[in-house]
Amino acid sequence: MFSKDIGIDLGTANVLIHVKGKGIVLDEPSVVAIDRNTGKVLAVGEEARRMVGRTPGNIVAIRPLKDGVIADFDITEAMLKYFLNKLDVKGLFSKPRILICCPTNITSVEQKAIREAAEKSGGKKVYLEEEPKIAAIGAGMDIFQPSGNMVVDIGGGTTDVAVLSMGDIVTASSIKMAGDKFDAEILQYIKREYKLLIGERTAEDIKIKVGTVFPGARSESIDIRGRDMVSGLPRTITVYSDEIQKALAESVDVIVQAAKSVLERTPPELSADIIDRGVILTGGGALLHGIDTLLAEELRVPVFVAESPMHCVAVGTGVMLENIDRLPHRRLS
Repeated sequence: MFSKDIGIDLGTANVLIHVKGKGIVLDEPSVVAIDRNTGKVLAVGEEARRMVGRTPGNIVAIRPLKDGVIADFDITEAMLKYFLNKLDVKGLFSKPRILICCPTNITSVEQKAIREAAEKSGGKKVYLEEEPKIAAIGAGMDIFQPSGNMVVDIGGGTTDVAVLSMGDIVTASSIKMAGDKFDAEILQYIKREYKLLIGERTAEDIKIKVGTVFPGARSESIDIRGRDMVSGLPRTITVYSDEIQKALAESVDVIVQAAKSVLERTPPELSADIIDRGVILTGGGALLHGIDTLLAEELRVPVFVAESPMHCVAVGTGVMLENIDRLPHRRLS
């Protein structure tokens, strides 16, 4: 009868939706398949992801979010509408209140685009919150105490690093280096070293199954298939963990430097707390093999991976929804 409050983790790679009282009810890739000729949406989410790289000329699979922000407004709106209709969260007489997360350093124009997409897809009141703050809450950190907590949220499009205290961000940095860039680096490496063309899905498979970012931490191999750039015919090669470590070294160093710069700007009292409590890793990128060991060695503080890093932001929105009436409703001019 009445609508429910919902929290949305609008990610570059995945959309997660948390409905108040029900928990996480949706976890699907942020992909939309449309017919180029008619502009009609053919599939959304997992169904559309299966089409990536495998569609005829008139069907195109689009990821409407890039680097944590909306790259294609209409398609983002269509995707949100589809998910909200699928969940049936609208009441007969009212629309749901939506809490949506965004990276720390996006512009007011980008914030407005996220807010408008949520409103047009059926939200009554839209609240915007910064992603690392919500991720820290979802990871079980008590950020409302006067003590320092540090979170590194490695998503698909952006990595957000933040130090939090008293319920807000003290120092933060958001960089466009995350899961998608890792896939692109692997893809380029295979192309350069083996003269073999592979797709995004294969690159992601390599990252998950044999990838590591800490030297010598993993020694596994995987057989992959692709198209030979010289002969144009399909070919199979074997890729090893240590190769992927070298391929990802530069990209991961960008994240390490961002974390260092945030720590350097942190007040000394809060730095002391972080030495005691450690750093929490959230987001899909936290699952990258060896990233916790590498960060711990570089930052010289303990680093822990959150319990279910992929779900931290969505879980955090659930906690915030419980206190939604106390949130400031940030309207943008």
